[in-house]
Amino acid sequence: MSERKITGRQVFLGFAAAFGVIIGVNLVLAYSAVTTFPGLEVKNSYVASQEFNIRKAAQEGLGWHVEADHADGLLWLHITDDAGKPVEVNTLEATVGRATHVFDDQTPDFRFDGKAYFAPVTLGEGNWNIRMQATSGDGTLFQQRVVLHKE
Repeated sequence: MSERKITGRQVFLGFAAAFGVIIGVNLVLAYSAVTTFPGLEVKNSYVASQEFNIRKAAQEGLGWHVEADHADGLLWLHITDDAGKPVEVNTLEATVGRATHVFDDQTPDFRFDGKAYFAPVTLGEGNWNIRMQATSGDGTLFQQRVVLHKE
């Protein structure tokens, strides 16, 4: 039997293949990160920061607490005041989606049953968030990102 020798060409091809795989994976991950980024939260962060404390104080003055649950195909959004009583809002807009991308985002049509808001929503496995905006009777805007607890 003759002994097999490794040539310079084989070593070069091995290194080129290994680095090619690494670079290829990095390019795929970078492309995926850029194409699934949901975008900006605000158009002008400086202007938004100037009004932040005012909006925060007004929102905290409402004393609202929000919890969300999903069971049996229904999404429940419980908005309560400091005394634990249900709050009926003037307007409610919400987007249900994943934290990492907007592909699965849904905008449910919530209805109030006297205790909580509910909407039929089909959700897959994994973590979900609700980005909600509601207005109180006096017109105060309430915005919150709520973590969804699935059962």
